[in-house]
Amino acid sequence: MEAGAHVWIYDGKTEETWILCEVIKKEKEALTLAKLSAAGRPSSSQLTRSRKKGKDGEDESYNGVELANAPTSGVEGSDDDLISLVHLNEPALLHAVQERFMKNKIYTWTGPILISVNPFVYLDQFKGQALLEAHKRDGLLRSQHLTPEKELSPHIFAIADRAYRQMMNGKLKSQSILISGESGAGKTEATKIVLSYLTTLGTHNAPVEGVKEVGMMEKVMMSNPILEAFGNAKTLRNDNSSRFGKFIELGFSRSGALQGAKVDVYLLEKVRIASHSFGERNYHIFYQLLRGCSREQHKLYRFKDGATNGLELSNFFRFTGQGGAPRMRKGSDEAEYKTTLESMLVLGWSEDTVDRVLKLVAGILHLGQVKFEKGEDKGGEVAIVSTTDILQDVADLVGVDENGLETALTESILVTRGVEINRKLKVKQAEDARDGVAKSIYSALFDWVVLQVNKSIGWEDDSTVKSSTGVLDIFGFEDFTINSFEQLCINYTNEALQQQFNKFVFKLEQIEYEAENIDFSFITFPDNQDCLDLIQKKPTGILSILNDQCRVANGNDKTFAQKLYNKFCPGMKEISSDGCFRATKRQKGSLLFSIYHFAGPVEYSLETDWVEKNKDEVPVAAKILFSTATSPLMRELFPDEAAHSISNKRFGTKLRAKTVGEQFKSQLAGLMAKVELTDPHYIRCLKPNDSAKPKTIVRRRMTEQLRYSGVLEAIRVARMGFPVRLDLNLFFKRYRLLLQNQPEIILAWNINHFSSSQIQTACTKFIDLLLSSKNTKSQDRRETSRVIRILHSQNNPPALDFASSDVQVGLSKIFLRKSAHDILEANRVFILSATATFLQSAVRCHQKRTQYLNYQDAAGYVQRIYRGYKGRERWWKLREDVAADLLTNNIRMLLVQN
Repeated sequence: MEAGAHVWIYDGKTEETWILCEVIKKEKEALTLAKLSAAGRPSSSQLTRSRKKGKDGEDESYNGVELANAPTSGVEGSDDDLISLVHLNEPALLHAVQERFMKNKIYTWTGPILISVNPFVYLDQFKGQALLEAHKRDGLLRSQHLTPEKELSPHIFAIADRAYRQMMNGKLKSQSILISGESGAGKTEATKIVLSYLTTLGTHNAPVEGVKEVGMMEKVMMSNPILEAFGNAKTLRNDNSSRFGKFIELGFSRSGALQGAKVDVYLLEKVRIASHSFGERNYHIFYQLLRGCSREQHKLYRFKDGATNGLELSNFFRFTGQGGAPRMRKGSDEAEYKTTLESMLVLGWSEDTVDRVLKLVAGILHLGQVKFEKGEDKGGEVAIVSTTDILQDVADLVGVDENGLETALTESILVTRGVEINRKLKVKQAEDARDGVAKSIYSALFDWVVLQVNKSIGWEDDSTVKSSTGVLDIFGFEDFTINSFEQLCINYTNEALQQQFNKFVFKLEQIEYEAENIDFSFITFPDNQDCLDLIQKKPTGILSILNDQCRVANGNDKTFAQKLYNKFCPGMKEISSDGCFRATKRQKGSLLFSIYHFAGPVEYSLETDWVEKNKDEVPVAAKILFSTATSPLMRELFPDEAAHSISNKRFGTKLRAKTVGEQFKSQLAGLMAKVELTDPHYIRCLKPNDSAKPKTIVRRRMTEQLRYSGVLEAIRVARMGFPVRLDLNLFFKRYRLLLQNQPEIILAWNINHFSSSQIQTACTKFIDLLLSSKNTKSQDRRETSRVIRILHSQNNPPALDFASSDVQVGLSKIFLRKSAHDILEANRVFILSATATFLQSAVRCHQKRTQYLNYQDAAGYVQRIYRGYKGRERWWKLREDVAADLLTNNIRMLLVQN
């Protein structure tokens, strides 16, 4: 970081986050910098950054300062892969992604990772059959070890094609494509693109004209509208946000033909059924039904338009009107309703089945309208249903007994030591029970929908499936103002995926080192196992402690919080021994704690019903109600074993259902086991702004997402050994000037005509000469030169002194540690600066001498003119004197003569 170098400085107070500056002066303990304008010129305002000491006290880095890359060559495709950047740090990655985004280049490679930035607008150049066919041809050529004529730009198609070709390369090893990002980043759209490409490749037979049979490709694609209708909702950040995670596994035959698909789902957001924020919506299916069904269906589903007091149905129902029932920015609920019904029929659902599903959805809506009033029973307050007509509608639509439904909403049944105890509920408790029943029914319905989808698109014979490609659309890392149990589960998932991601990147590093004949035995793998153990380890992990609280009679959030504090931060301690858990005195008083995840610390609130959310039990009264349901669909949703929930209670013991945490942990373990058996591919989706505006990027939000997505963590893993990799040709041309004293006969200057082995030899010789004692002596001999005198008049760069192990020459690249690269770069900048100073002095000398000579000539000319003028003036004076004498003499002569 010598004077003149361009760097990024961190500024957490502005939206820019990282600001491009130029080093003005480097001192022992600080850097003086000037901000650069858009034109690249330093401004008059200056900043300082202090030096940051490393563990060995010799670290040349500065607080909040990162080196900037030189501008790209401008050649099309030169910035397609950011792994080629010399300085691959947070601001460099952010700047490169921003530059490409503003040019409508929304896809960017970072090694094997594809970064996808949501453009919030339809871009023709990234869609269409022609582009799909181009990637098919490109993939086919590469699979046959042929080089395509033209390098295609980064695209999701390339990831999907790579997965398919690797799957079909002879080993038939299964693949997985892991898509992550926060809500609104474009995960759902990316998943659709991947599925459309894979199903296209897997469809070998052309459609027969006149035959309307629906193929597997169409079935798989038509399953999306159904899953989105029941599992997606509008949030403040995204109109079509997936409120669950899904892993779609496509099965292929030995020849690569698509045999079918399976869908696994994770952690549906059930709390959205009963409550959501203003400006958001409940699940799409409710609005599609309310706005899209016909007049006849209005009567069938008991939608009484005249009873809404002029409100639209979507605003009238409590479960749909809390957020104002906003419409989608693109498309309409009416059109989506038709698409959903069409998809159900395409997947083979009968009209009777579709009608039963929609009736149940309508029943859930009506259930939210059930109200209670206070009553008295044995001198105590009890809840009484005040809307019996609505209760009757709910019972008819859901297919349960009305009296049983009333009992399930107003009473609770406790079974203690085999004895059944009925307890009347108060109004608030009854309202919670109503919402709980609605959430239980919808959750079971969603699982049933997924099951039916799998029956429709699944393969019939396992023996025909030789390999598969899974597509994981999973929720990204979350850090909100208030974080609860759901955020812990989501971040736990991302923590586990990040560990697998790190292992994958580390494995790729090993492959590259082996290919370049570089020793990597000294490189250690950075692990986040401590954070995973904090959450999942038995019996001391957070989930285990939470499960214990769910089993005790009086378990609640306060006792759970105290257990956590006693376990990880007893007494006055504020941070756990492993450094992953933190609870300050303020946090303990407010029932808060923080976990240090890979993406940064997240503060969780324990006053958000952790224990109840983790239990997520269907009340006994509701189980009895569901077991006696007259509706065939309800009996499918809640199988017979639920009917025997009371009889299964043994004296003093009971059969314990798994908690949400246990189920999720088991699901996650299964998912990770699947992924471990595959070759993974990664797509990281980013959202440029929260306003869904095209051509607009908020750097602070992008920086957060780059951290949360794990891309920066992966880069840190990738660069732990030798963080700087340069092409041998580029390295030699860049740093050859450091050995100016070495003549051409010893070390060549021009290597354009060299072969690969000769370039490798030249680089090796350069390193040897640079570190040899001969080089030091030769430098001493050159100290008489004017350039060296100029160098010594300025601040000296760090000595060219680093361990030979800090630089390793590979077959096509040279690998450098950061310390060695910084020394080389500092000396290069220093010599260029001194050379520039020398050249500038020569040019200024020439300019001044020319100016002096011009002035001299001009002065001589003026002097000549002036002297001529003065001479002529004196001559004229003499003539006047002579004439005066002559005139005087003549006059005197005349006077004498007269």
